[in-house]
Amino acid sequence: MDDYSMLDVFWTMLMLFFWVLWFFLLFRIIGDLFRDHELSGWAKAGWMILVIVLPFLGSLAYVIVRGSGMSRREAKVAEAQQDAFKQYVREAAAPAGGANTADNSVDQLHKLSELKSRGDLTEAEYQQAKERILART
Repeated sequence: MDDYSMLDVFWTMLMLFFWVLWFFLLFRIIGDLFRDHELSGWAKAGWMILVIVLPFLGSLAYVIVRGSGMSRREAKVAEAQQDAFKQYVREAAAPAGGANTADNSVDQLHKLSELKSRGDLTEAEYQQAKERILART
């Protein structure tokens, strides 16, 4: 134990830190691969093989090639989670017995018009849902 100097302890701790950091990056890359719905299955498999067979080179290549998209996909997931949370809070705070107030109907109609403007709903679906909301009030 006498031949293990403080410099050796420092280098060991530094290597341990980078090893843990690399594992965090590896899990982040794997999570990003499976979260990306635009990437084909073969491309995902290719990236996984590259990251597993050549871990450091594969991780570096992934960050260089797809690094900017990682932050966009992460932001998109965070936004979707925030929207789901807000929707849950609205539903939980809704009046008991399922009674719709005028404000609730206005919120529903506003969400419906946003879905239509984004192209998620066709005109027929929009009109049908609008009629259901207005019939409940």
